[in-house]
Amino acid sequence: MPTAPLDPTAVLNIDGYLKPHIPAIIQRYNSFKRWKDTFEQHEGGWEKFTRGYEKFGFNVGPKNEVVYREWAPNAKEVYLIGEFNEWSRTSHPMKVDDFGVWEITVPPLPSGRCGIPHDTKIKISMVLPNGERIERLPTWVKRVTQDLNVSTVYDARFWNPPESEVYTFKHPRPPKPDNVRIYEAHVGISTAEGRVGTYKEFTKNVLPRIKALGYNTIQLMAIMEHAYYASFGYQVTSFFAASSRYGTPEELKELIDVAHGLGLTVFLDIVHSHACKNVLDGLNEFDGTDHLYFHEGGKGRHDLWDSRLFNYGSHEVLRFLLSNLRFWIEVYGFDGFRFDGVTSMMYKHHGIGAGFSGGYHEYFGDDADEESIVYLMLANEAVHTLYPNTITIAEDVSGMPLLCKPVAEGGVGFDYRLSMAIPDTWIKLLKHKTDDEWNMGNIVFTLTNRRHGEKSIAYCESHDQALVGDKTIAFWLMDKEMYTHMSDLTEMTPVIARGLSLHKMIRLITHALGGEGYLNFEGNEFGHPEWLDFPREGNGNSFQYARRQWNVVDDDLLRYKYLNNFDAAMNHAAAKYKWLEAEQAYVSLKNEADKIIVFERAGLLFIFNFHPTKSYTDYRVGVDEAGEYKVVLNSDEKNFGGFDNIKSDSTYFTTPEPWNERRNWLQVYMPSRTCLVLARK
Repeated sequence: MPTAPLDPTAVLNIDGYLKPHIPAIIQRYNSFKRWKDTFEQHEGGWEKFTRGYEKFGFNVGPKNEVVYREWAPNAKEVYLIGEFNEWSRTSHPMKVDDFGVWEITVPPLPSGRCGIPHDTKIKISMVLPNGERIERLPTWVKRVTQDLNVSTVYDARFWNPPESEVYTFKHPRPPKPDNVRIYEAHVGISTAEGRVGTYKEFTKNVLPRIKALGYNTIQLMAIMEHAYYASFGYQVTSFFAASSRYGTPEELKELIDVAHGLGLTVFLDIVHSHACKNVLDGLNEFDGTDHLYFHEGGKGRHDLWDSRLFNYGSHEVLRFLLSNLRFWIEVYGFDGFRFDGVTSMMYKHHGIGAGFSGGYHEYFGDDADEESIVYLMLANEAVHTLYPNTITIAEDVSGMPLLCKPVAEGGVGFDYRLSMAIPDTWIKLLKHKTDDEWNMGNIVFTLTNRRHGEKSIAYCESHDQALVGDKTIAFWLMDKEMYTHMSDLTEMTPVIARGLSLHKMIRLITHALGGEGYLNFEGNEFGHPEWLDFPREGNGNSFQYARRQWNVVDDDLLRYKYLNNFDAAMNHAAAKYKWLEAEQAYVSLKNEADKIIVFERAGLLFIFNFHPTKSYTDYRVGVDEAGEYKVVLNSDEKNFGGFDNIKSDSTYFTTPEPWNERRNWLQVYMPSRTCLVLARK
């Protein structure tokens, strides 16, 4: 059944300012429609087209026969080689069809066992039209390993464990969260020791922490196999292989299953914006040409990232990428994706040197990359059709309108976008402004400036702000005193007192005012004391900063525990009162002189005193709902590193008189650098 055409009124009902750009929106929708209709007519629709991993790569049949298929239209001869045939370049020739797809069936051994032993090395050997022989790793391979003592180049392995070793999922997926609280994590750095952490360790040691902190979603980075550990996972070589640095595919499945058992949703940081330019163990020049999976020439190269760019206008590339999404959901149990580098994809300039002003011509003019945008539309439509509870998040700094609207309404189809301006604002304040120069109006504007009807994930700092060369918020606030005065046995210096207070306030106001979801990078919840720097030549291949120092938050004598306690209390309050899925907050006060911000959301009253020195007794704030109010969250509690100046068992009574355009008011004591959340009794 053909896809319905786009009704322009659906777009104009969302945003009337889009009227001049309706032709461009219809054009990209029609491109989407052509692809979708092609898949329906010739490929069996989403259901069959996205199962490419069951046709391509290695698949084991019911009698232990192995069928291997590979798309390599430039090759003239192709052979499967490996340990199973002692690397013979002639014994296992493959046959080609009219579309450049090569195929071979390796029969079972006379004993009935598989003809290719589990976890043995394999390659594809090709002869090119000029007679040159090249050898590559199969593109759909599910397991690759690296022995740095021998070479940085990966080996492909045939992953086919005996049934007794295949991980069996025990827990159902959790219900789709509508108050997404994301813990962004990297398995390798999730140990306090100076080495690469494992899936097993993450499952045992880190999952319980995430659960206790009140997060309901994990976003796993650097899972797709990547050539260089220090790339943070963003130079992918094998798109279907879970990184072997941390363990086996079965151990990753166990991690996700245990997370599900704890009620945690698990997202994959998916990298479809570009690919590693490695030839020997990547997709680059796979069949001897530079334009199999990628555009040829300059269009297929990202100068800043030194990587290759996909040809999203190719039928087989779409099969590869859309099947990749389904593979991670179906085989590993992931519940959604954070799409990396969406800004780079959607514009021909890749966002390089582009300062987006918000003018709509920047989104729909000649700079827009329609081919890439259509791929994102196809990806979102496919996963949401096949798995309606899947959540997709766009990493986009440009502010593209309709990014988080359904494809049927002219949108790109994401569920959320990352609010990337928020962390930049906090860093600029901490870096360039004294506390009394902080502008309350600007803070509120940044936190509330998002497209109406499109959901955003707010965050103070992600992995980007944790990397060497930048500083975490905790480090901007407390710097070297973190090494000398984070013990309860030392004096509470003005620097540490300020740091603890503002760390909590920045997090809560971002969480409650900034979006419809919240994200934190692991360790930052307790003010991790150091940046993140992976082993590399420049640091003597040291793991000193490529780890998370859980020991400091677990040490009861250190003050990191206070930030950790507050983070947990904040998340549990968000879960209980559901402010993330509530309507955007009503801000009743942004007082520049007093440095006070007051807003209501989800029936709660949030009060922030950012003044560096002034405390206020009987400070009057407006509130719409009359009644008795109790304390839900108080940053000044001793348990949160505060001074206990505000009593958390206090009751606040409203007076039925208008104040700050609210129907009632109440009075609170607000010490300097504290925040308070009240709810009706």
